[in-house]
Amino acid sequence: MENTKEVFFQVIKDRRSIRKYTEQRITEEDLRLILESARQAPSGENAQPWRFIVIKDQDSKDFLSYVGKHGSGRRFTGEFLSKQMQARFTGLQDEEKKIAAYKKLTSGNVSSFVSEADVNIIVLGKKEVWDAPFDTSAAIENMLLTVTSLGLGACWLVAPCIDIRDELRMKEYFEITDEYKLFAIISIGYPAKMANPRPRIPLKDLVFNEKFGEAYYEE
Repeated sequence: MENTKEVFFQVIKDRRSIRKYTEQRITEEDLRLILESARQAPSGENAQPWRFIVIKDQDSKDFLSYVGKHGSGRRFTGEFLSKQMQARFTGLQDEEKKIAAYKKLTSGNVSSFVSEADVNIIVLGKKEVWDAPFDTSAAIENMLLTVTSLGLGACWLVAPCIDIRDELRMKEYFEITDEYKLFAIISIGYPAKMANPRPRIPLKDLVFNEKFGEAYYEE
């Protein structure tokens, strides 16, 4: 049992957002396991509002890349013009890296990688289900952890789903009926490069004892 806990927690720690992939194909067995893990996710009143579209066709992946790039470009350009982006990168001292980050974000190239993934999964949720955003998020996290356990890589992308104009383009292209809302695109493939672990805020700054601000842990 102890080994099982260690293995499970290691999968959580090993999960990364992967944006570079090799040309190696995902097996149908692994893809089915990923989707089955999403199906087993919890949902309010067992509504199971999620639906999934598997995208392998290159033209369709290129379309996702186009919509994602332009969606991210608009969003991050607004963030740059409002000075929010500069505030986010205050801690980055290397000016060249800072400028490169600005360009990658405002150009939208940060979200164009989906065309290089072997498989993309469009995650939908029923509009009539109030908890659909939370339910689909639970299903997505199940998929991401399963992907990691299989030695694959994935990235959770929302850029093509935020702007209603992009959502309408997506719905028309993929023939999605109006009863569903787009929540995310999950790109999946064999990682060409593993991202370094990102720093995490310590538990002592996250967990409080009885009242907000009273640390539960000393360290």
